[in-house]
Amino acid sequence: MIDKNHIEQLSKLSLTLFRKNFFGIYHGAISSKLDHNSFMINTSDAIFDEMGEKSFSELSMTNRDYRWKIASIEAHIHATIYNNIHEAKYIAFGVPIYTTAYTFDHDEIVFDDYFGKTTFGTIKVIDPGKFSTWYDRNALEITKYLKETNTHVMVIKGIGVYVYDRDINELVKKVAIIENSCRLLSIKSSFRD
Repeated sequence: MIDKNHIEQLSKLSLTLFRKNFFGIYHGAISSKLDHNSFMINTSDAIFDEMGEKSFSELSMTNRDYRWKIASIEAHIHATIYNNIHEAKYIAFGVPIYTTAYTFDHDEIVFDDYFGKTTFGTIKVIDPGKFSTWYDRNALEITKYLKETNTHVMVIKGIGVYVYDRDINELVKKVAIIENSCRLLSIKSSFRD
């Protein structure tokens, strides 16, 4: 059974991220590493603005049992990240509207606002290649990219954003800065003649 404090913490976080359009009603994933061998992640039918005890599943990173069948489709990616990036304590995947829309026409996000520029400077937008094979190769590609960069963030063209951190507040901060900065870039482009 998952500790109630972990459930409450991730439930509050997912509601916040839902309200900021990082998660859709059923679209996204959030997890927390519980120990060196297990983590909790939302179930595949979790509704992000109404998370509770039944919205999460505790999974072993080494043994795939029946609980993996009810877990988020993103569970394999989260397990791979936790197994390979030891400072990852929290992971979130979402499809923030402005950031994802920005990826359609750009190969990188060049931040113009203070918080975006001082936190990230620029972030490369990764082209996932064929969507039809994405779920066959995404765990390794996402983990490899996150290990090779220092930003703890991967922005994937037409798919969304992966972010991890050791501190839950830092994770939320990164998500907020990226989405707010992309929103500002979108508004800025509407002022052009």
